Amino acid sequence: MEGRKYQEFPRIKRLPEYVFAIVNDLKARLRKEGEDIIDFGMGNPDLRPAQHIIDKLCESARKKTTHRYSMSQGIPRLRKAVCDFYKNRFDVELDPEEEAIVTIGSKEGLSHLMLAMLSPGDMVLVPSPRYPIHYYAPVIAGASVLTVPLPLEGSDSEKQEQFLKNIYESYKDSYPEPKVLILNFPNNPTTMTVDIEFFKEVVKFAKEKGMWIIHDFAYADLCFDGYQAPSILQVEGAKDIAVETYSLTKGFSMAGWRVGFVLGNPTLIYNLKRLKSYLDYGTFTPIQVASIIALESDYSIVEEARDTYNQRLEVLVDGLNKAGWSVEKPKATMFLWARIPEDFQHLGSIEFSKLLLTEANVAVAPGVGFGEHGEGYVRFAVVENTKRIRQAVRNIKKFFKKYRQQAAVR
Repeated sequence: MEGRKYQEFPRIKRLPEYVFAIVNDLKARLRKEGEDIIDFGMGNPDLRPAQHIIDKLCESARKKTTHRYSMSQGIPRLRKAVCDFYKNRFDVELDPEEEAIVTIGSKEGLSHLMLAMLSPGDMVLVPSPRYPIHYYAPVIAGASVLTVPLPLEGSDSEKQEQFLKNIYESYKDSYPEPKVLILNFPNNPTTMTVDIEFFKEVVKFAKEKGMWIIHDFAYADLCFDGYQAPSILQVEGAKDIAVETYSLTKGFSMAGWRVGFVLGNPTLIYNLKRLKSYLDYGTFTPIQVASIIALESDYSIVEEARDTYNQRLEVLVDGLNKAGWSVEKPKATMFLWARIPEDFQHLGSIEFSKLLLTEANVAVAPGVGFGEHGEGYVRFAVVENTKRIRQAVRNIKKFFKKYRQQAAVR
């Protein structure tokens, strides 16, 4: 019943209208009218998992014994597999029983961890711009959130140094003292990366202040041009105060499978495990079995996905620069975080995104949807193939030319 109003309960009232819905509604209308929209809006991977992983899923699903309830903390072999993966990939030792839990995607894991950890009145530090659930998971848990500006300009080292200063200042200005700091590197949406020295400093600071750290490591596997993202758990003593969320969504192209992990501090794992035991029976067992095969596979299957995203980003960045939109290729993630061209800045990110849709048939995510500090930017997710990316660039170039010619006449 279109236009119907519903009563909103107090917790729901704390959740604002979804900014991205404005662009999504316009996108749906244009498609209904027959327009071919090239969609870079949502970071929804279009690649499929390796065939042997799919085959294992099917094989396991055919067994009579795999359709009963599973375990909310994940089956033991999968927890061991992710711990072995972390040892091989990052040289991090993890106990499958006390320092690892399987979650229904990392988003679920982070959200329920916030529910387990936080009480009304607790304060959480969250970067801005940020992936929306980093802000709203604490809100849903009843806590308060203080945003920490994420630097958007400057060299890698300058941005890391400034962000550390921003964390220190935000902590000092906060009342009550923050209980949790949420981090996400490589970062969605800004693609910002950090080195291990950054994590050493932030772990040292958190220990001094008695603050927990939750690090979202969703883009660990999508790093380019020789850069390798560090795990916060590589820092000596990090497990005393930190956990990391890892996911098979991006590198293993298993987005719809919903397989994630929370790894690290035993106290946080214990509390998340207790809460989840009341809420779910875990991911479907055949998916977990196939996930073991994924983690134990040759890492080349991840490198193939990484190289695909890298190629797409190179095509997009090269094309936009030639079209007169100055952008830089990121060192990681599947995104391009692009400052809106100067002559369009006055529009703001929502109106500019709408204009790209109507005039160029290109959908992007408006930066303000990732928090107040994202205004003036848009995010491209390279989930279209290179042919479609080239078409999008041609469309944008024509739109820019038309707009600027009209502006010159005015």
